[in-house]
Amino acid sequence: MKRPTTPVAVLSAPAAAADLPTDPSADRAADRAADRAETSATAPTRVPRPRADAVRNRERILVAAREVLVEQGAAAPFDEIARRAGVGNATLYRHFPDRAALVHHVVLFVMDRVTVQAEDSLVEEADAFAALCRFTHAAADERIGALCPMLAGDFDHEHPELIAAREALAEAVETLVAAGQGAGLVRTDIGVGDLMIALSQLSRPLPGITCMDVDGFVHRHLQLFLDGLRAPARSELPGEAATLEDLRRKTM
Repeated sequence: MKRPTTPVAVLSAPAAAADLPTDPSADRAADRAADRAETSATAPTRVPRPRADAVRNRERILVAAREVLVEQGAAAPFDEIARRAGVGNATLYRHFPDRAALVHHVVLFVMDRVTVQAEDSLVEEADAFAALCRFTHAAADERIGALCPMLAGDFDHEHPELIAAREALAEAVETLVAAGQGAGLVRTDIGVGDLMIALSQLSRPLPGITCMDVDGFVHRHLQLFLDGLRAPARSELPGEAATLEDLRRKTM
């Protein structure tokens, strides 16, 4: 099966400073973030939406930070993130006063966009397996595998915003997988956790292999994995299906 050609807003590091995603899914993900800010439990009154230029700068920073954090890890210098985003350091600090705040919002940014990809894939694709393939490739392009190192250390796993984003993502992906299994297109002995573990492992850059263009193989290997999810199953899997709750317990 060829990789779906539907645009998924692939944002490479060189393009991050100049180009912002313009696809509808990006707008919906941005709306999620704006709505989250407006309804925050810590806000005594309704927070007005920021100006359009502020929104653009914020998204430039988040896109650039996502790429730099993928390349250099959670300790990546702010100067490089600001340079990649095409903004000054003062603008970066105005939006994200410290590293913890930046990492927090990069994680939310990625999770929101991946959630939208799952929802759109199920609605727009011809069948549930095609939807699963489209989502998996799109999630890899959103760098979801890079979330793992960001969630380490003193990251606040139980922040209300993170819980809400995590639940929305879980519901969207669980619905996607269940649709495939209900249609008899996806093997029933796998869980959402199995999908997310494989996606993370196959799309996350590995240390010490910068001499290889690993990114060029990500979608090829993801499709090999996806073909292994087709029903009927051709083998018996050892162990038990993994759930998202299993993954959450192991990262806490």
